[in-house]
Amino acid sequence: MWVKFMEVPDGYAASSWREVFNQEAVNVRIVPPLEVGSMQDARAIWVPDGKTHVAREVLNKI
Repeated sequence: MWVKFMEVPDGYAASSWREVFNQEAVNVRIVPPLEVGSMQDARAIWVPDGKTHVAREVLNKI
């Protein structure tokens, strides 16, 4: 099961966060907005339910 972890302002930030979380072995799903948009639209980052504590630790490190 996946949970919504955070919102980011655009697709470029989402790609950067994906790289950071992947370095710590946390899988990430980036969910774009429902309407057709561009990389400048906000995105939601989802992580597996069992890895939310690891994702929080990554944010604390930064």
